[in-house]
Amino acid sequence: MSGRWVVVLCLLSWAWSGRAVAQGRSLDETVNERSSASRPANSAPLLRDPELDSPVTPEEWHFLTRLDVSGLALLPRGDGGTREGLVQVVPTLMLDGGAEFGVNLEAPVRLRLWGGERYAGVIHQEDWDSLSDWGQVIRALKLGSNEAPLALWMGALDSYSLLSGHLVRRYSNRINPDYHPAGGFLTGTLGPLYVEAFASDVLGARLFGAEAEVDLEHVLFGRSVQAGRYTLAVSAVHEGGRGEGTSPEITLAHLDGTAVVWARSSFELHLLAGWGGRPGTGGAWGAVAGVGADAETPSLNARLRLEARRQHGGFRQGAFGPDYELARFRAAGASRQPLAEAPFPEGASVYAEADVGWDAERLVGRMQRHLSFSWAVEVFTSRRVDTDGRIALQLFERNLELALSVLGVGLGRPGARYLVAGELRWRFASRLYALGRGGTPLFPQTDGSLRPGAQASLGVGVDNAR
Repeated sequence: MSGRWVVVLCLLSWAWSGRAVAQGRSLDETVNERSSASRPANSAPLLRDPELDSPVTPEEWHFLTRLDVSGLALLPRGDGGTREGLVQVVPTLMLDGGAEFGVNLEAPVRLRLWGGERYAGVIHQEDWDSLSDWGQVIRALKLGSNEAPLALWMGALDSYSLLSGHLVRRYSNRINPDYHPAGGFLTGTLGPLYVEAFASDVLGARLFGAEAEVDLEHVLFGRSVQAGRYTLAVSAVHEGGRGEGTSPEITLAHLDGTAVVWARSSFELHLLAGWGGRPGTGGAWGAVAGVGADAETPSLNARLRLEARRQHGGFRQGAFGPDYELARFRAAGASRQPLAEAPFPEGASVYAEADVGWDAERLVGRMQRHLSFSWAVEVFTSRRVDTDGRIALQLFERNLELALSVLGVGLGRPGARYLVAGELRWRFASRLYALGRGGTPLFPQTDGSLRPGAQASLGVGVDNAR
């Protein structure tokens, strides 16, 4: 037991030794910035690191060191499973080089105090038992700015949408508690063409795809004052089925058109329509039409979308959604099959989404805000409802941060799936903060089933952010 605490104390002393050369925004925020008036925004994890309001100039370099130490309890819900008590140590190093470069490295280590399987080691092996798990060392890596013709981002994907979002929407690659991959996306611009390619796991043959968008006005009439007013896009996504367990392969494709019908300096209204299918599977198709609105001011940004959808032959829009890393093993519902093989009722649905951020002072980067609210719901004619949402608040001069995330899939039908997670961070001294987390995860098993569990942690952290 004493050896475990030696490790903890050594890491604590390392965290205290770090000193920031200057104060600036956290990399969690600058790394995830993506500017787009008509595309869905991709958000960062629930809670961000503390930062100041002053922007980082390209000439400035900043670094931050941090250490979280907390006690963690993993408890089974229902029959089966084992109880475990762990101490979780998370050292973090951030380097912020401005708009063109940033990296956030962390090495989460969970040391077993009690419980677990017989002959289990000191280190929680499920966190590091595959090549993909080593991707968790990279929490965020940014190469290139929003305006660069070529840019790369890598790390944890949370609520990620691939451009139009009709194939990959609000996707999270770490919802499986025993799978910690590093995902990534690459963006490129060449004249009227904009391309985004992504991979859910850069170290495994997993989910990957791309979407190419053409500015029609640019092609027909030359470069316009307002780029991207009329666009046509095509996307394709393939599931390789490997990485932290195997699942059936599946490929989906989609064609989308968007037209901005009203644009002002801080507001935009656009219409959209699309059609998708499953290559090689006859009769599997879907159609969508809708309207979207984007508003942006110095203290508020909001993205709203309302769509009418049609599903046929097992195809559905947003198949790679927020619970996909669980559904690839067992889809929500009574079928007990993986999503690629589970039947999906034919019919129609209405989809609504809102993504709102507000700050009493001004928005800095993508994630500095007093209020972050994101919510989506889809209601099907088959009497099924899918919804997910999250809210994060910064209170008391940003010293207290609260966040709550809720996911419900297949509500109103047998085999519905529910997940809840919450997080709290309270800075009670210039360099010290308390943190607490809790949730109801689902653990995929070797037979494809999902074992329900509960987890809760409480701890302290130290950094040099202030």
